[in-house]
Amino acid sequence: MSETTTELPVVVIGAGPAGLAAAAHLLERGLDFLVLESGPHAGTATREWSHVRLFSTWGEVVDPAAEKLLAATGWVKPDPATYPTGGDWAALYLQPLADALGDRVRYGARVTGVSRAGRDRIVDADRDVQPFVVHTETGDGREERLFARAVIDASGTWSTPSPAGASGLAALGEKAAADRIAYRVPDLTDPAVRARYAGRRTAVIGSGASAFTALAYLADLAKAGDGAGTHATWILRRGISGSTFGGGEADQLPARGALGLAAKAAVDGGHADAVTGFRTDAFERDDDGRLILVGEDGRRLDAVDEAIVLTGFRPDLTFLDELRLGLDERLQAPSALAPLIDPNQHSCGTVYPHGQAELSHPEKDLYLVGMKSYGRAPTFLAMTGYEQVRSIAAHLAGDHEAAERVELTLPESGVCGGAGLFDQPETAEPSDGGCCAAPAALTIGAPAVVSSGGC
Repeated sequence: MSETTTELPVVVIGAGPAGLAAAAHLLERGLDFLVLESGPHAGTATREWSHVRLFSTWGEVVDPAAEKLLAATGWVKPDPATYPTGGDWAALYLQPLADALGDRVRYGARVTGVSRAGRDRIVDADRDVQPFVVHTETGDGREERLFARAVIDASGTWSTPSPAGASGLAALGEKAAADRIAYRVPDLTDPAVRARYAGRRTAVIGSGASAFTALAYLADLAKAGDGAGTHATWILRRGISGSTFGGGEADQLPARGALGLAAKAAVDGGHADAVTGFRTDAFERDDDGRLILVGEDGRRLDAVDEAIVLTGFRPDLTFLDELRLGLDERLQAPSALAPLIDPNQHSCGTVYPHGQAELSHPEKDLYLVGMKSYGRAPTFLAMTGYEQVRSIAAHLAGDHEAAERVELTLPESGVCGGAGLFDQPETAEPSDGGCCAAPAALTIGAPAVVSSGGC
């Protein structure tokens, strides 16, 4: 990389938890940077699930470098033992952090493309010494071109939820049924949203923290005075086993374990019926306009008024199309990271802490971090993202010893097993090394929660 290129800033895409933590670490290392956020505020995506409570405490969702920066401004950290909502996280931490970073956080700047200056993805010659070129677009359509020495993509996956279809494509009729389908955990404190689900039958499709959250919320509504008749049909592609509801009391994050237990209580209490081994193939309408879900095996479920599709998220890679990414063909996660998080092998969500080495791509000095680094893998913790960006900032600063050092111990989920995608018998046994014989575990969500930024 030329001397001119090294004088350019590091461009960070996204002012969410991982992106702002990356900025704090870059600042601590004395590196110039610019954060580009497509929305009008810090944590734009986090604010969209502001009603959801994290299952990680304040002590686990504040990055150490960010805390040092904020402390100098007089910021007082909330009680480390309490659990913030997404709204709390954005308002009490992310926005103050962005404010402390000043004009190096730029709002309303949507990244539309990243490449190497004068080099499309085909060209080899002098590629690694050319700066990155980053194209952005503002809300009023103005375009701008920026240059960078490195790019850290922390744009997350919130904007690209996965469809209901078991093939990975939208089920037949899914788009036409958009008026009755939601792809986020509903905010039942909003009167209009509450009225949409109160007294109605709702299909909840998915088996992770988001689905647990929705089931718990709907069960609470069913028990409320205005929710009589509220009922959920929980649709799982797998069967129900000992790990279906998470680690329960064995989870080292108690609120995460409690979330699975709340979902189990919804089923045991008769507020939700579970339909197992069902892979959605189509949405049809009955004569009243309600939805009938049709499975790949031809099964037709009783009509529901609404559907909540919580089948995960996937990364938007379109604006990185001119870069050389080293991604796993299944997960769309960095190739070295994918074996650690592959749900075909691990249903427990256990992964070793990792950094720049596992996140590197053939395109030198490009990194996907935070939720986006996990591609289509379903589980993540904010603490993992903070360790990722700490390592990357150290590497970019030339401190390779610090970049390779592990400075994080993650809590175990209390769930063990393999073959996490289909309903084969779960025969894996826990080893002496803990859940799946690894020292770290991660997920997103809350005591009736879920999150985009990891929590």
